[in-house]
Amino acid sequence: MTRRAPLPGAAELFRPTTPPKPETRPEVVRGGSPRQKHDTKITVYVSDEELLALEHARLTLRAKHALAVDRGRVVREAIAVLLADLEEYGEESLLVRRLRQENGQ
Repeated sequence: MTRRAPLPGAAELFRPTTPPKPETRPEVVRGGSPRQKHDTKITVYVSDEELLALEHARLTLRAKHALAVDRGRVVREAIAVLLADLEEYGEESLLVRRLRQENGQ
C-alpha cells in the first residue's frame, strides 16, 4: 500500500487572493495571521467533540461562505477575536465571563 501525502483541493489552490471586504462590526480590531509560515508553534489538546466542531466550522465556512481555510486559520482567527474582546471589554469580556463560569465564580 502506497502512502501519499494529502494534496490540497481545487478550492484551496484557487482561493481568492484579494483581501476580504472589511466587516461592519467594529469591535474586532485584532486579526488572525493569514496562511503563511509561522515561526512559533504551540500544541493544544482538544476533545473529539471540539475537533469535530472545529472541522464542522471549517466545512461550513467553505460550503456556505465560500471561504476555504484550514483549521489553523480558524483557530488563529478565534484567538484574535477573543483577545480583541478581552482588550476592549476586560472584566465584561466573553473570555473572562466563560472562565469565571467554568471555575464557579
